[in-house]
Amino acid sequence: MAGIFKAYDIRGIYGTELTEDVAYRIGRAFVTFLGGCGKVVVGRDMRPHSIPLFQSLARGLTEQGANVIDLGLCSTPMCYHANGWLRADAGIMITASHNPGEWNGFKLCRSQAVPISGANGIAEIEKIAASGAFARPTGRIGEISSYDILREYTAHVRRFSHLQGPVRIAVDYANAMGILEAKALPSQIEIEPLFDTLDGSFPNHEANPLKIETFAALQARVRQGGYAFGVAFDGDADRAGFVDETGEIIPMDLITALIAQDILSQRKGVIYYDLRSSWVVKEIIEAMGGTPMMSRVGHAFIKQQMREHDAIFAGELSGHYYFRDNYTTESSAMAVLSIANIVSQAGRPLSTLIAPLRKYHASGEINTHVKGDPKKILKKIKVAYKDGKVLELDGVSVEYKDWWFNVRCSNTEPLVRLNVEAKTKKKMLEKRDELLALIRE
Repeated sequence: MAGIFKAYDIRGIYGTELTEDVAYRIGRAFVTFLGGCGKVVVGRDMRPHSIPLFQSLARGLTEQGANVIDLGLCSTPMCYHANGWLRADAGIMITASHNPGEWNGFKLCRSQAVPISGANGIAEIEKIAASGAFARPTGRIGEISSYDILREYTAHVRRFSHLQGPVRIAVDYANAMGILEAKALPSQIEIEPLFDTLDGSFPNHEANPLKIETFAALQARVRQGGYAFGVAFDGDADRAGFVDETGEIIPMDLITALIAQDILSQRKGVIYYDLRSSWVVKEIIEAMGGTPMMSRVGHAFIKQQMREHDAIFAGELSGHYYFRDNYTTESSAMAVLSIANIVSQAGRPLSTLIAPLRKYHASGEINTHVKGDPKKILKKIKVAYKDGKVLELDGVSVEYKDWWFNVRCSNTEPLVRLNVEAKTKKKMLEKRDELLALIRE
């Protein structure tokens, strides 16, 4: 079991690191950790081993007295929605997201889709599962029932449509769960699909829109003409990447700004953006009458901050888009709908809507493998740039009048992650290289 319990989920290679026996033990440990629970919603992705893992997990859950609501095949946003809609005591999504086909895992939640992370439960569940220190069963074996959440999720998503006419888009499903996620979109959004057969071996390309090379097929399709934009889902469809009508990849923080425009045109409130996001995101939120607030990186932190401040939306540079209306969790379908709303109402190409937002120059996230303690590097950088406005929300962020940067440590690897943005490309490149030299010393 060692190594599969991560900062945000449980994930490992099926058959060696993650087996049916491990899944069974996790099921029992999960209920023990929660102090018992009435009903647990469980969804799964298209990987063939998601079925035997579900069977073993469900056996562990029910032996500890929990009732299991089997959602069957679904996206992670659909699983989150089912957790809240069905008023479940907890939820588990069986998926390894964008990882290769031999991987699988579990995303864990309490009631109302509140995430369980390494800091608030996963480490404890690991201890219980490894030691076998399960609570004594009540003697009552829980029941397994089925529920199709797609109908309700579809009705929910479509409530937020204010399309002015049909919008034609190309969608790369990467043979994964976006195939179901996109079914929730209104019929006015006309979809031209790529790789729309469920296949957990990912025969066409990795389901990871953070990797530029995975956009190649989508870009080629969109450049044939006639599309408002293109969408690429990740493996469990809790992330989405976008290209405009020319096939140009849109940075995910600029998508946050556009979605904020759509939401704030209907109602005002707090909107979070992760601290790696462009200055323009804050500027757009303020211009639309919203209240911008900066968040840490990572879904567990963002969801907690959203709940604390009753935020209506949050966007993360990794392509996660969080909606209060989806129980403060991701909904890629709602993100796609928001972009379609904007394009439909504007009556102008998406590229022209994005152009004013491309006012700064960003490095993108640069990862550097380091030897020794990465935190020592952060201390060194903090001292070197103490003349700027220093923020330690997540790693070290320093802001100047014409540029800013964030340096933080990976939660899982000996990596230091750098993001730099400046008002000119020359300044961005200069400071990027300056910081990389410090990191690599």
